[in-house]
Amino acid sequence: MTHLKEFSQLKKNLKKDFSGLKPIKVAILGDTSTQFLMQALRGTGFDNGFDLQLWEADFNQIERQVFDSTSELYEFQPEIVILYHSSHKLLGKYNKLKPEQYSSLASNELELIENIYSTISTQLNAKIIFYNYTEIDDSVFGNFANKIESSFVFQLRKMNYEIMVFATKNPNFYLCDISSVQNLMGKVMLFQPSVYINTEMVLSIDVLPYIAAKTIDLISAIHGKFKKCLILDLDNTTWGGIIGDDGIENIQIGTLGIGKAFTEFQYWVKKLKNRGVILAVCSKNTESIAKEPFEKHPDMVLHLDDIAVFVANWENKPDNIRQIQSILNIGFDSMVFLDDNPFERNIVRENIPGITVPELPEDPAEYLEYLYTLNLFETVSFSNEDKERTKLYQIEAKRNEIQKKFTNEDDFLESLDMTSDVEPFTKFNTPRVAQLSQRSNQFNLRTIRYAEADIEMLSVTDNYFTFSFTLKDKFGDNGMICVIILKKENDSTLFIDTWFMSCRVLKRGMENFTLNTLVEFAREHGYSYLKGEYIPTLKNEMVKNHYANLGFEEKDGFWVLDISNYENRKCFIKAKQLKTA
Repeated sequence: MTHLKEFSQLKKNLKKDFSGLKPIKVAILGDTSTQFLMQALRGTGFDNGFDLQLWEADFNQIERQVFDSTSELYEFQPEIVILYHSSHKLLGKYNKLKPEQYSSLASNELELIENIYSTISTQLNAKIIFYNYTEIDDSVFGNFANKIESSFVFQLRKMNYEIMVFATKNPNFYLCDISSVQNLMGKVMLFQPSVYINTEMVLSIDVLPYIAAKTIDLISAIHGKFKKCLILDLDNTTWGGIIGDDGIENIQIGTLGIGKAFTEFQYWVKKLKNRGVILAVCSKNTESIAKEPFEKHPDMVLHLDDIAVFVANWENKPDNIRQIQSILNIGFDSMVFLDDNPFERNIVRENIPGITVPELPEDPAEYLEYLYTLNLFETVSFSNEDKERTKLYQIEAKRNEIQKKFTNEDDFLESLDMTSDVEPFTKFNTPRVAQLSQRSNQFNLRTIRYAEADIEMLSVTDNYFTFSFTLKDKFGDNGMICVIILKKENDSTLFIDTWFMSCRVLKRGMENFTLNTLVEFAREHGYSYLKGEYIPTLKNEMVKNHYANLGFEEKDGFWVLDISNYENRKCFIKAKQLKTA
């Protein structure tokens, strides 16, 4: 977070032109003054490509706004509601309790939050971002406060724990960890008593950019903007020393001296990989020498099977990163590049717009603490498929190598022995469907984002029909790679509300297989037309001609397919299973 603008700079953003930015309606409900927080959020949103259309309730009016169905909140109809229950107001509630009631503070507060969430979800179907509680030690019990349930410290920490548990069970309830900002910046920076007493403002001006950045990171992830790939330099970034000069026995890694810093850095990178972040290597080195530590050094935490794409040569790094991007088929703005060399960092920044290149400290011992503050890899989902992502990209590289041996594309596709399971949304695949909805940017016809709660609702709504597609071949299982949501428009027409697909499976005929499946379903249920729509974004131009290429005809801004004379399009994918809902 050390790169953030000051509040005064964020305020200057408010005078800039927001046209062309993605509009998002956001309501802010707080039990303390949030006027300056609102300005910081809008200014930070501008820097991240968002036009946050903000509405702020009067402070301490949360319950009135939520539980009155005619309130300004419901008139505003926000997509996201930010809830800020401050620790100071919580302490005020605690102070008014009788001693025998102290132990019930957390449970009472949680019940209120549950009712607020339930009411907003029912009335608005909005996503809720809840600021967790920052620490206050009222020093009544000292250290013993951690052992007595009736103490405020105990109740406050219990409240944060219970809120985390609640969030795990409610997919449209997102936690923004402002307590971690206090841990980073200190309470003195976060809270200024004199300002609070005179203005009812808990968060100081100085800390607002940090809170706003945390919030916008979360909003970005909800809207599909997050980092998917970490590209690593090797010498003096992943290990200490220069492998080509020092040799494998002399590079710095392990438990002694500065080697410990590189080892702990590798553990952090390994955890990112296990979470689903794609790892790649971009190094100026002879490939065989660069790979040697991964294969032979006993203290290496990272190994070759952790790396999805390994590029080591003497070409310039921007070109090598472009090669990595072409293999992974993700946007440059989804990539983070780490390099200890300021020259290499600058040349990558100058030649690859959109890529994130942190300004690593000179001292490797400070790498991790610096990277922690940047919150580079915000996410709003995690699934079992994430753990296998690196393996999937490694298998894809093998497919590409095999494909080079075929002169005829049809022969190559037929040789893959591809099969697909087609089934509706279920409680088992809902998390993955929601995750794909949030992650898919390029092959996404309308780019409508659905959270788990939205998916669950659609799967039981009579006028919607849902499809999930997997893809498996002789090299391995790609898992779920395509999602379709059809909406009954009238007795003769099905509208394609959603069509998104993983770019990893492009040029396999999945588009043809999917359309064949949809036409078969439509015929069986008595429909005559499929109707599609393309809504352009900055990232989905690749599917601009998708419907035209599939034989749809343009009509009044939409794309229509008359299925009466439709003949199945050629593909080499076999339906292993077909269930529909």
